[in-house]
Amino acid sequence: MIFWLRRGRGDFFCVKGCHETVTFPSYYLGPSQWSHFKVQFPVTARHSNNTSDSSALGYNYRRHLSERFIETLLFLTAFISVAITLAIVVMLVTESLSFFEHVSLWEFLTDTQWTPLFDNAHYGILPLVSGTVVSSAVALLVAIPMGTITAIYLSEFAPFTIREMAKPFLELLGGVPTVVYGYFALLFVTPLLQKIFPQLPGFSLLSAGLVMGIMIIPYVSSMAEDAMRAVPMHLREGSYAMGATRFQTAVRVVMPGAFSGIAAAYILGISRAVGETMVVAIAAGMQPNLTWNPMEPAATITAYIVQVSLGDLPHGSIGYQTIFAAGLTLLLITLVFNIIGHLLRKRFREVY
Repeated sequence: MIFWLRRGRGDFFCVKGCHETVTFPSYYLGPSQWSHFKVQFPVTARHSNNTSDSSALGYNYRRHLSERFIETLLFLTAFISVAITLAIVVMLVTESLSFFEHVSLWEFLTDTQWTPLFDNAHYGILPLVSGTVVSSAVALLVAIPMGTITAIYLSEFAPFTIREMAKPFLELLGGVPTVVYGYFALLFVTPLLQKIFPQLPGFSLLSAGLVMGIMIIPYVSSMAEDAMRAVPMHLREGSYAMGATRFQTAVRVVMPGAFSGIAAAYILGISRAVGETMVVAIAAGMQPNLTWNPMEPAATITAYIVQVSLGDLPHGSIGYQTIFAAGLTLLLITLVFNIIGHLLRKRFREVY
């Protein structure tokens, strides 16, 4: 006979009298606790009843099928994500190769004009890259400091009630449609900046970049705050024991310990700024202009893609294929930043 004991939530454990050795954690049931439990029922030993063995084998078989189904479903989900990414890359590369059959790669990378829609067409990507870099730089100058400061406050200084109130507001700020941010930059931020800089035109990379930075703050602050809160408390306690203040602990202990997660937050902010479309399309203008001055209007890669995708150009023309070359350039820029972020996380990751 095999005797089983029932615990509070219907769990069964084999104890004295078992024909097999069953190992379980001591905090479930120790030898000194056997007398505190009552034997509920005896179970016939194995091989004594073919019917019970068959039902047990049938149950294990069904469980195996369910586990295999779940594993297959998870694999298909991951495979679909990878397949979609590969399909996007193949589509961009294929269409871009058709574009580069008519335009040399050297001209694409070195020409300072981007006028594919004009009669005297030029296909230099530099004006679009400069607009993307300048607007992203302005946005990151706003998002990274403010996002980091917000994360430090929420993680190390804010009381529980304030933190629980601030987090939903940050998430709400991140959920505002980008077209709303675009008109906010055009109709509110730009007139405000024109009072400070009277020579500022109606469209500028400065206003678009500032609003993009405000839009990116929730992404940076949320991820950085999660990384800081993941740092073990005993590191903070050790710092306090050495006489450090809360600010010194946050800057010299918590931030280095969470550097990999903070770097990931920064890379996410960079990718978000580089890929932003509606804010720059509305507030920065859509005229390609090779400039590094944020107070001038310019077009970004995403804004140009929106402009050409409106349907005015015939499918298969060189002007239409420029959006795939521009999209491939944007993908490579984002890939470079993601690789840098991966190397930083791998280099400075702390395992506790």
